[in-house]
Amino acid sequence: MSKQYGYIRVSTKEQNDDRQRVALAEIGLKKSQIYIDKQSGMNFNRPQYIKLIQKLVLYIKSIDRMGRNYAEIQQQWRMFAKEKYISICVPDMQLLDTRRDKDLTGTLIADIVLQLLSYVAETERTMIRKRQAVGDCCSESAGKNLGKSKTVI
Repeated sequence: MSKQYGYIRVSTKEQNDDRQRVALAEIGLKKSQIYIDKQSGMNFNRPQYIKLIQKLVLYIKSIDRMGRNYAEIQQQWRMFAKEKYISICVPDMQLLDTRRDKDLTGTLIADIVLQLLSYVAETERTMIRKRQAVGDCCSESAGKNLGKSKTVI
């Protein structure tokens, strides 16, 4: 069972957050699972919000499960790890675990490995499409019907 958290924000210390507290309590969250900020929502530089997102860890079996588009994998990784401060752990590749080795060398190595594996993921996608196209071409030339059969009513 996953750990669940709630987040409450009101714009000023004087504002009442009871409505939000009640709503989160109704879904079963305890006080210890709720993070509260009483400041403007102008940006996300809020102490309790930052504490909350730093508790989150995204586990992905391997980078190609995240996607097969080099640029988008890079963008998603940057968004989670560097903008949202959400930890990412790739069990198949221990070098891709943002929970540890946060020094400059560890970051450099993780970035290089991520770029390499993102490249491999997209390249594999391209190869899969080429193999499918060749297979489709061979099937058509052999007179095999591709796709679902059409039912006549």
